[in-house]
Amino acid sequence: MSTATLTEPRIVSVSVTDEAIVAHLADGRVVSVPLEWSWRLSDATHEQRAHWEIIGDGQGVHWPDIDEDISVAGMLRGVPAKQPSRT
Repeated sequence: MSTATLTEPRIVSVSVTDEAIVAHLADGRVVSVPLEWSWRLSDATHEQRAHWEIIGDGQGVHWPDIDEDISVAGMLRGVPAKQPSRT
C-alpha cells in the first residue's frame, strides 16, 4: 500500500512569453495563465520579465524591476491581478 504525501505546490522556475506566464512546479506540473492577467508583466520589457526571484519555498514569484508578485495559489485558482482604476 502506498500513501500520498500532501504538499503545497511549489514553483521551481517561471518564464513569460508574449502570451502567457508559465510556472514549472516541483511536482512536475506546468501551469500557465494568460499574460494579460498581470498588467505589470504585460507592460514590462523582455529583460524585466526575465528577471524574477522565487518567493519563500516556491509559493510565488517576484519581479523586482516592476514590483510584481504572483503566487502559485493565485495561478491555480485563476485570480488575475486587478489594474488600479485611474480617476
